[in-house]
Amino acid sequence: MKVIVDSCIWSLALRRNTPTFNSLVDELKELISEVRVQLIGPIRQELLSGIKSAKQFRNLRDHLSAFPDLQLESEDFELAAEYYNLARAKGIQGSNTDFLICSLAHRYKMPIFTTDKDFEQYKAVIPIKLYVPRLNEKS
Repeated sequence: MKVIVDSCIWSLALRRNTPTFNSLVDELKELISEVRVQLIGPIRQELLSGIKSAKQFRNLRDHLSAFPDLQLESEDFELAAEYYNLARAKGIQGSNTDFLICSLAHRYKMPIFTTDKDFEQYKAVIPIKLYVPRLNEKS
């Protein structure tokens, strides 16, 4: 099964000061080797935003080019807005990008690999699944 990988997981893997052993980074590497990683344009944009060096930007852009974006449709944005409204009615705040991730995860029937605790709250009111790293299950 394919998995939508959130920017927080990518950031862990892309940081220069990442510890030698990080189970989440290892899990991402495993998903990449199994060709299960899915990326969406808004996450790509988040990852590339704020990079000061043009060379670093090009390097990251080139590395991410191996991962095609999931196709976005008008219905995805509409469902994301619906999810936003449902969550807000229950007192749960979230970003437009988070709800777009949820919308795509629902449509493509994919879990979301994230460390962002907000997704646990979203899961209480909208039909999404979160990816549970297998490396954590082994320990």
